[in-house]
Amino acid sequence: MAPDALVVGAGPAGLMAADRLLAAGCSVLLAEAKPSPARKLLMAGKSGLNVTKDETLGAFISNYDEASDWLRPILAAFGPAHVQDWMRAQGQEVFTGSSGRVFPQSMKASPLLRHWLADLRARGLDLRTRWRWRGGGHFDTPDGPMTVTPKATVLAMGGASWARLGSDGAWAGILREVGVEPAPFRPANMGFRVDWSEPMARYFGEPLKGVALIAGDRSLRAEAVISARGLEGGGIYALSRTLRDGAGLFVDLFPDLSAEALTDRIARRPARESAANRLRKLGLAGGRLALVQEFLRPLPADPRDAAQALKRLPIPLSGPRPMDEAISTAGGIRRADLTDELMLCALPGTFAAGEMLDWEAPTGGYLLTACLATGRWAGDGAARFIASRSR
Repeated sequence: MAPDALVVGAGPAGLMAADRLLAAGCSVLLAEAKPSPARKLLMAGKSGLNVTKDETLGAFISNYDEASDWLRPILAAFGPAHVQDWMRAQGQEVFTGSSGRVFPQSMKASPLLRHWLADLRARGLDLRTRWRWRGGGHFDTPDGPMTVTPKATVLAMGGASWARLGSDGAWAGILREVGVEPAPFRPANMGFRVDWSEPMARYFGEPLKGVALIAGDRSLRAEAVISARGLEGGGIYALSRTLRDGAGLFVDLFPDLSAEALTDRIARRPARESAANRLRKLGLAGGRLALVQEFLRPLPADPRDAAQALKRLPIPLSGPRPMDEAISTAGGIRRADLTDELMLCALPGTFAAGEMLDWEAPTGGYLLTACLATGRWAGDGAARFIASRSR
């Protein structure tokens, strides 16, 4: 087989790369290891597909930390506003939630994926499933080994989490054989283990609301969820990098009160009042009260000490959940191994996109936008590479 372009991986980055290559007039073979495309995208869509974040480009890009500088031109070319326009062009009206997160009206990924795939097929996309990449243009397929000889290749095989959905990171070993050493994979946007006592079981599944989560120099008003495995949820995911890198986790149970105001409230409680009743009268209940009973017994007798402890309650973590459970991963192909067009320096004509690249970002639309944007950028780069070889 000798298509103009080979795209490996049919997630958002791979589909967008194929889209751009088709738009440039290239014939495209899209190879996917799983029986169907975009399985991780469909899983994300089950809880409401957060496609991007409606905020200024500068604020948006800052969420990519040290990768911000090299991702800046890529996200400027296809950022939050572009994603929303593209969604509408795919027949998916969007809305913006109170937090600025943008969702399709359907709150699902399946209508978007159906429309997108139908359009790509109508434009000539050759999609092959159960094709597992073995390096170069070589694949294991249901019909035996196959070799593809394209003019350019875009690799978009994801990171190393949720292997059952297709992102197993096995490609890293293949690239090492040709002299490309990816940065080690690490979990990102993941929960953390907590060794709860038996009485905490009654609170498993309960959200922690009305708290601030503190890690390092970051304090965040956000929710978390108490689970049998520890703590999960958006607030924990947003701090996961800081926690993964060694910071401790603290919870401010009274984020709307200063330490002085809380000290005064505690001091005004009757001296003979039990600690449990005192905490309830202060407004603690459910999971918030359970955390105090789990990690702050006995409650300090001095009102100032008690207030400080309730404003900065330490939660002992036992490490992150396994990488395969993480929403995303850090690590992958390093910026130094790529040209500005996302072509691998060691493999001229081979480009990479999506979570294969060494960047990470919090949930909230940043992950999907960067996958789409880097897929678009790599697809355009591959199309230019093909055109330059055809002159």
